[in-house]
Amino acid sequence: MRTVGLIGAISIGVGGMVGGGIFAVLGEAVSLAHSATTYAFLIAGLVALLTSYSYAKLSVVYQSQGGTVSFIDKAFGHNLLSGSANLMLWLSYLVTISLYAVAFASYGATFFTQKTSLLNHILISLSIILPALINLVSASFVSKSESIIVGIKIILLIVIIVSGASYVDTSRLMLAKDFQPLSAVVAGMIIFVAYEGFELIANAAEEIKEPKKNLPRAFYGSVLFVIVLYVLIAIISVGTVPEAQLLEAKDYALAIAAKPALGEVGFTIVAIAALLATFSAINATIYGNARLSYIVAIEGELPKLLIKEKREIPFMGIIVTLTLSLILANSIDLTEIAIIGSASFLLIFFIVNLSAFRLRKEIEANSFILFVSILSTFMALATLLYHTYSSNADAIIMFLLFIVSSLAFEFFYGRLVRGHFFNRKYKDI
Repeated sequence: MRTVGLIGAISIGVGGMVGGGIFAVLGEAVSLAHSATTYAFLIAGLVALLTSYSYAKLSVVYQSQGGTVSFIDKAFGHNLLSGSANLMLWLSYLVTISLYAVAFASYGATFFTQKTSLLNHILISLSIILPALINLVSASFVSKSESIIVGIKIILLIVIIVSGASYVDTSRLMLAKDFQPLSAVVAGMIIFVAYEGFELIANAAEEIKEPKKNLPRAFYGSVLFVIVLYVLIAIISVGTVPEAQLLEAKDYALAIAAKPALGEVGFTIVAIAALLATFSAINATIYGNARLSYIVAIEGELPKLLIKEKREIPFMGIIVTLTLSLILANSIDLTEIAIIGSASFLLIFFIVNLSAFRLRKEIEANSFILFVSILSTFMALATLLYHTYSSNADAIIMFLLFIVSSLAFEFFYGRLVRGHFFNRKYKDI
């Protein structure tokens, strides 16, 4: 039964994007793009908007809870590429959980006078363990609370924009004489993970009313709304706070951005809202990723152990998600997580754009727009990898390790355990 209208569908996309991302990556964007931070968010948003065209076209024709997973399988069949890409998507959501957890710890630490490494690890771990326990106890609480928290986050961001508008110093938004446009592009790609989430609309396609009309509107509407929201937040942040202050408090820059207009009270309100936002984002991502692992395991790509349920809750999926997220979040820093997360989703979206191009006749899509979408995600990923290798080689190596691990797992698990990919024999067997 279709119960989700257009507003509800847009809310899914907006809620997916405005999770903990903006709270986590604003400082990263400022440190890289400086006065061009607004352009960084705009460039990243345009890449997301182009990819939303592929998702909109694919979702109308192939409505499935599998979303991204089903699109790739439909386009390329059950093989090494699709199996590895689906596993890569699952790993990418683990990275976003880690991103939100590190952001939670950064904002949480502002309430303590002494900030230690131990405190940071405790806050990171609690931000993952508590949502995992909630997921194990009550899945319905996750879905019911998320819509309320999304509303609170949007209202808060709008309050920051409206209250800070009169405090903007336009001179701080002027580009420096030695400004290099490529720096804004690189910054945009590093913080691209802040736009991850619109693809979740595809997972709800079967529940959306008048899908042929509402699905495209939901994808485009949610991405455009978030682009405007992020650009305005960037203008307020850079235009009202000296860059040195934003960089000093890089990990909780959005709270600093609220101080010119709202003072210490504003700082505290934003910090509390950030804790709420990142906690709820972790909650929702664990919920979704555990179910993604369940779907992928049923299809034979992951071990059957992940199908184990208790009271219709994917128990083992939550446990595995919890364990791996704890390891990732406690072992790599915010910048590396942002790079890995952005690179991972750019790769997934590149494959989805390829899938749409391969199915362009079936989905009645414009070949030129699809070509531009493919090119934009490919160039964005290439730019990110090339220009961050010299400054943060560890993050790039970790990302490549994700790819190799996904390929190796699918290849060897398929041969040694299944003996085939989804009932399709290997060509040389």
